Amino acid sequence: MNIHVLPAGPIQTNAYLLTEPGRGEAVLIDAPEGVWEEVEPILKAEKCRLTELWITHGHWDHTQGAAEVVRATGAKVRAHPADRPLIETPGVMSAFLEPGMKLEPVRIDGELAEGVRLPALGTVAEVRHVPGHCPGNVLFYFAGERAAFVGDALFRGSIGRTDLPGGDFATLEKSIRSRIYTLPDDTVVLSGHGPQTTVGDEKAGNPYVQAGD
Repeated sequence: MNIHVLPAGPIQTNAYLLTEPGRGEAVLIDAPEGVWEEVEPILKAEKCRLTELWITHGHWDHTQGAAEVVRATGAKVRAHPADRPLIETPGVMSAFLEPGMKLEPVRIDGELAEGVRLPALGTVAEVRHVPGHCPGNVLFYFAGERAAFVGDALFRGSIGRTDLPGGDFATLEKSIRSRIYTLPDDTVVLSGHGPQTTVGDEKAGNPYVQAGD
């Protein structure tokens, strides 16, 4: 499985294009504005078809390019139902947008929940619910790849902000300890912003949520 890291949009949100050229399959995790311009040439070069768009959470910077991706590919959109209002009626986030920014709604085709296992790319991704930054934040864990795509729950040396509607620090702290820090220490953590880290490094040194506090 190839992992393409594609920062895009006005605040450089990380999208992740997962491809398996031998099978001709691809999955996109999150869709910031303009990401399709980066995704399309990779799909052509690797002769893959994008069939799935998995959304870690419904904040605008992770969904602004979703409608364009769906129009171009017909990909099925999967997200947690707690964030359905943000994804299907994004006008509720208008107070947090810069003037002139636009959001198009997209329909969720499949709901995600704790423990769901998603077959894709010849393997399976485990879904874990990690609310606190956003009510519907989920992560996608590929055990064989030792990789977890966590949205904005956890960053290298930091955590997702909890001062937006639906955010709560105590909830996020619990989510990180029970859903992320319980993954193997060598799991690579791929976040919605910034560089990658590992579970072990964050357990040992994250100043906001340390293991065993």
